Amino acid sequence: MMFEAFCPSQLLVCLTIYCSNSPHGYSNRRIPLSTLLIRRFVYFYKSVCLPFSSFLQHSSKAELLRVLKVLDQVLEPRTFLVGESLSLADMAVAMAALLPFKYPTDRKTLVNVSRWFDTCVNQPQFLKVLGKISLCEKMVPVTPKSSPPKTEAQLKKEAKKREKMEKFQQKKEMEEKKKKKQMQSQTELFVFLILSDAFFSYVSNLICLSLAHADVLSSLPDSYSPQYVEAAWYSWWEKQGFFKPEYGRKSLSEPNPRGIFMMCIPPPNVTGSLHLGHALTNAIQDCLTRWHRMRGETTLWNPGCDHAGIATQVVVEKKLMRERGMSRHDLGRENFIQEVWTWKNEKGDRIYHQLKKLGSSLDWDRACFTMDPKLSYAVQEAFIRMHDEGVIYRSKRLVNWSCTLNSAISDIEVDKKELTGRTLLPVPGYKEKVEFGVLVSFSYKIEGSDEEVVVATTRIETMLGDTAVAVHPDDPRYQHLKGKVALHPFCDRKLPVVFDDFVDMNFGTGAVKITPAHDHNDYEVGERHKLPFVNILDENGFLINVPPPFLGMKRFEARKAVLQALKDRGQFKEVKDNPMVVPVCSRSKDIVEPLLKPQWYVDCRDMGKQAADSVRSGELKIIPDHHLKTWFNWMDNIRDWCISRQLWWGHRIPAYFITVNDPSVKPGEDVDGHYWVSGRSEEEAREKAAKRFNVTADKISLRQDEDVLDTWFSSGIFPFSIFGWPNECEDLNVFYPGTLLETGHDILFFWVARMVMMGLKLTGKLPFKEVYLHAVVRDAHGRKMSKSLGNVIDPLDVITGISLEGLHAQLKDSNLDPVEIEKAKEGQKSDYPSGIPECGTDALRFALCAYTSQGRDINLDVNRILGYRHFCNKLWNAVKFAMRTLGESFLCGSESVADRWILSRLCAAVALCGNGFQAYDFPAITTAIYNFWLYELCDVYLESVKPVFSRTDAEAQKQAEVCRQTLYTCLEVGLRLLSPIMPFVTEELFQRLPRRQPQDSPPSICVTSYPESSEFCWHSEEIDREMEFVMTVVRTIRSLRADYNLTKTRADCYLQCIDSATVSLVEKYSLQIQTLSYSQAIHPVIGGDGTIPVGCAVAIASDKCSVHLMLKGLIDLDKEVAKLTTKQGDLEKQMEKLEEKMKKSDYREKVPAKVQDLDAEKVRREETSNSVPFNAIQ
Repeated sequence: MMFEAFCPSQLLVCLTIYCSNSPHGYSNRRIPLSTLLIRRFVYFYKSVCLPFSSFLQHSSKAELLRVLKVLDQVLEPRTFLVGESLSLADMAVAMAALLPFKYPTDRKTLVNVSRWFDTCVNQPQFLKVLGKISLCEKMVPVTPKSSPPKTEAQLKKEAKKREKMEKFQQKKEMEEKKKKKQMQSQTELFVFLILSDAFFSYVSNLICLSLAHADVLSSLPDSYSPQYVEAAWYSWWEKQGFFKPEYGRKSLSEPNPRGIFMMCIPPPNVTGSLHLGHALTNAIQDCLTRWHRMRGETTLWNPGCDHAGIATQVVVEKKLMRERGMSRHDLGRENFIQEVWTWKNEKGDRIYHQLKKLGSSLDWDRACFTMDPKLSYAVQEAFIRMHDEGVIYRSKRLVNWSCTLNSAISDIEVDKKELTGRTLLPVPGYKEKVEFGVLVSFSYKIEGSDEEVVVATTRIETMLGDTAVAVHPDDPRYQHLKGKVALHPFCDRKLPVVFDDFVDMNFGTGAVKITPAHDHNDYEVGERHKLPFVNILDENGFLINVPPPFLGMKRFEARKAVLQALKDRGQFKEVKDNPMVVPVCSRSKDIVEPLLKPQWYVDCRDMGKQAADSVRSGELKIIPDHHLKTWFNWMDNIRDWCISRQLWWGHRIPAYFITVNDPSVKPGEDVDGHYWVSGRSEEEAREKAAKRFNVTADKISLRQDEDVLDTWFSSGIFPFSIFGWPNECEDLNVFYPGTLLETGHDILFFWVARMVMMGLKLTGKLPFKEVYLHAVVRDAHGRKMSKSLGNVIDPLDVITGISLEGLHAQLKDSNLDPVEIEKAKEGQKSDYPSGIPECGTDALRFALCAYTSQGRDINLDVNRILGYRHFCNKLWNAVKFAMRTLGESFLCGSESVADRWILSRLCAAVALCGNGFQAYDFPAITTAIYNFWLYELCDVYLESVKPVFSRTDAEAQKQAEVCRQTLYTCLEVGLRLLSPIMPFVTEELFQRLPRRQPQDSPPSICVTSYPESSEFCWHSEEIDREMEFVMTVVRTIRSLRADYNLTKTRADCYLQCIDSATVSLVEKYSLQIQTLSYSQAIHPVIGGDGTIPVGCAVAIASDKCSVHLMLKGLIDLDKEVAKLTTKQGDLEKQMEKLEEKMKKSDYREKVPAKVQDLDAEKVRREETSNSVPFNAIQ
């Protein structure tokens, strides 16, 4: 084609035309304006573009794609609705785009351009001038013809020629580079001016998508493509403001009789990227949000992002070390925080783009970041108020400590690694792997005797901090040791033998070493018995407060040294395998150490009681209710919450340590809360301190705490901090308290409970009325998602598809070691041998909702998601068929009741969906929609009405009009039912349907009313029963056809009915039965077998009807008789067993009456069934 020589410079000329040509000069021509515009461009192309010599000739394709990618972004909000006109500008750029669109690999990267291009080249005027554009769909390699081998002289001659050519080429390239550099700046400026100003203005203003009646210009493609459908709708929805609660309302404060729905997103980490847990959460939340919005409620789903203190600091620290070879300490606190903000501004909104890809209908204008000034002020205010009340206090207790991060971490950041026995694990900072999963036994000598007490531990190095040996008070073996002490082998410390109920006397020797400063259970024993707390580890994991040679050793190097020292002293007993759980920091992969540190704590006793009571009273509802036991267990036994983190990134704690420069006031200690004061500023804190110690402000010196608050603290006040609390504003008054919190059950305590507690404490109100907890996603085999297993799935890979090689490549970018990578590759190869096919967002959302039973786990199979993509294709074809059937002149009116069955089923689907949303029963919703569209509308109704549309007589045309009305109703209502779950494909198809009331029709399906049972009164149990009988007959006929392999041959079917009423029913539905069963004709008969022709196969459809399928002349009768004889024999054996059971003497006395009735019914059915093969054989 002539377009192949086209280059980027010519594209720029086309773009000039895009912005400069006006169509108004052609208004008086007899030839249509659009045809003239296209012809004008063809002339321009031939006379100007083809002769034009480009300085970028050798890289034209790359440059063209570079420009088109910008065009692709600009075209993203464009959806080509009725009312849009395609100008010469569209035609010019479409012609220029023919080059990249000839090759499939380039075409796939330009989804929005593809959509727009397809619309352009399929315009009638375009086709009239240039005809159908054929694009290359497959690249075929060209095999060069073989030539005879060259002589040595020829090779030398060619080498010299090549050398000269290379020198000439180098010289030419140098000149071209200079020229290119000069012209490229002009080119880029030109492109920038066109694309950023005139072109963008053209697209924004000319393609206005806020039309009241919207239908799509181009015809539906032959098959459903997720990329095609999902390319442009989201940006249009967002631009139109459909996701904002203000849409369609004059004022938020004005009462809405339909009510208010408000839900805040569980804020994802700013460092995060989508995983299937996010996908599940957002699929459920968006379905609920869209459903409430379609119900006419004032709806807000508020987005936000968490600053993720530890995760973000780790990411930026690694980046600093990798790029500059610097640590955060080299930069200093203020500069490091600036580095984090720079990173956040560059990379931090990635998660938002991914959420949009999932179709999440969030109000992005209200998006919040937990470190924003508004939210930071709320965090500061919450801390100060709770500290002033004494709810937040200072204490020195055991915390989960990461030596690598040099910070305390929360329980949710501790992974529990289960070991079955001796295992070597990698630990940061150690060249060799460290041994875990063993139990070491050793002895302590009892002072003043030769007796010893044997104890055991999995952390032998901690014996250096032992301060007691504990035994059970009832253990007879140690009663004589009351008041005795054991001697520490490496120092002069004496260890009292204490008696405590926590000891299990049946485990091991019944004696336990006590290390109060390094074990949570031992800490409580130490508190009860007033034992000394000896801390043997510093913040970096080096030993302190221990005798030589252990002083200054790294903790796991000391493990080996202590073990050897015990062996040398003869006090070592044994080492054996021991199943155990090792706490591992999820961020640093370090082994977590319990460590004594002064920290800030929240007193949770009263708040926990309030939270538990709100659920007991029914004021707060937790769904499903099997989580109530966990809730009450946590709330009734809640421990105080450590909120300090030894980080730089986060909300710095607004607390100040007081030093009073007055000799009459003794110096304070860090753990003494009396010497700590909080304030919104240092001046406010100084005034508080001066008042507390009754001195003048000039005698007060303050030191602000270096620590920051736990990320969960800011997340705990998220439901009201996003609305400007503590300041009064419209959003806070309207949307707080919220309606619902939806999240995973794994953070019920870490986040949900803390939001409830802090909401009640700081606002006096519950933050929401209901909590819905969804299940945890696992793989198809029920295994937890793990990178090392290779079963972690990125939702975007499911949406767009990915090859097996692509999955393998992702593992290389992970932190897995080579052995784990190979293991993960094997897992991927097993589960996804051909990679993951492109499924699309709608199919993924539908699958996740279908899986969401109210249990604890979801075993997700990607193949099932692919099945729902095929379901989308079924919808596509149904609407495509309907559009052909309705015709261009279709005028919507009131429905007839002629096709009452499908309308009855539609009513049932509406009721099931409404009840499902009310009960958060998502599988019930997806099942109802799936069954209606696939099994009832497509498989039955559409197939049964095809003969009606194919007839041309007057009566058939009248009947066809009824069918059209019914079909339209089913499609329109069915799409609205499905819209919350599959927003993209339903919007695409909805926009193509006509409207019954165009002037009042909403612009988008997402703001159209959701179908409610009160609107539909067509449900008929009688019709449903009749159609169920019909479908039973149809399935029986189909089964017989399959048994005899009648795939294409149509056969006569005789339906032997038990009474005249059944005959009437068969006659009433004879056309449907004939059509759906692929029969030649349906013959209802009544009476004995004499009415049935010879040569039929027989099957029981029900107790009122037998199916006789004419096979004479179609099959081998002898073979079929043999098969029926075998079947008759099997039935007779079943009858004999049942009769033998019923003839037993004690049958009447022992067997319940209901079972006896069922057995009698079985006998009756078996007798009927047995007569069928007998009669068939005869």
